[in-house]
Amino acid sequence: MSLLTVGTVAFDKLESPFGKTDKILGGAATYISMASSLLGVETGLVSVVGGDFPEEYIDLLKSKNVDLAGLEIVADGKTFFWEGKYHNDLNTRDTLTTELNVLETFNPVVPQDWKNADVLMLGNLHPLVQAGVLSQMENRPKLVVLDTMNFWMDCAWNELMEVIKDVDVISINDEEARQMSGEYSLRKAARKIASMGPKTVIIKKGEHGALLFQDDQVFYAPALPMEEVFDPTGAGDTFAGGFSGYLAKTNDFSFENMKRAIIFGSALASVTCEKFGTESLQNLDVDALNDRLNEFRELMRFEQIEF
Repeated sequence: MSLLTVGTVAFDKLESPFGKTDKILGGAATYISMASSLLGVETGLVSVVGGDFPEEYIDLLKSKNVDLAGLEIVADGKTFFWEGKYHNDLNTRDTLTTELNVLETFNPVVPQDWKNADVLMLGNLHPLVQAGVLSQMENRPKLVVLDTMNFWMDCAWNELMEVIKDVDVISINDEEARQMSGEYSLRKAARKIASMGPKTVIIKKGEHGALLFQDDQVFYAPALPMEEVFDPTGAGDTFAGGFSGYLAKTNDFSFENMKRAIIFGSALASVTCEKFGTESLQNLDVDALNDRLNEFRELMRFEQIEF
């Protein structure tokens, strides 16, 4: 099974109550592809960077077995850059700088070898870019997952509604779900969003976990209570990569297996938060990942309650 992701590969500059960084590797496609490749899933990436993108970052992605045939390098351009500062609760942040650079004119091209990918993960980008990638697939993937945000709801609503019609799963946070649906109840919000096209709706609640909705079925995955959280940047993208990668690995897109995929994505997201940027993902091994999954199992286990 193979997974193709489209999204940003970027520079991030971060500050939290626990420290700060200079420019480091970031971007939605970076986190998604690194997370999915941990499972041994054949992973491809479609994105764009400038001539300032270090060779060491390219080597890092290749070392994780991420196929970079779809990574465009604009030699005389500059890589997308985002700078943010997190507040003490780590749930809110201020965007200090956003420089689109080469992303502003990005026209993604799916390599021929990836036009029949089994799973397509459309990372958070302009809906027209997401639709453009989907239209290049020679056969419709077995599963199409889309991530979006309130920015696109504000400035590209019609285009977003068009691409949503063609996806199987949408992943958004609770604030975005309420904005998209006009409903406060997340259950009602999920039902209304599902009527727009995606059969399955994932609503992320940050440190409070994630909800999975499909038809009348609901599943809740808690977030692991962490002793140390340094940087939540990329946690949502890591979650998406773990979720979609697990489904690709198992070739099982049932609701029951999506429950397991939600837990897998949540486990990887918790790892990401422990260090700045992609550092934790870079150094994660199978034993450490299994330990984290066992922590989730213990967190959710209880005996039958009788009265």
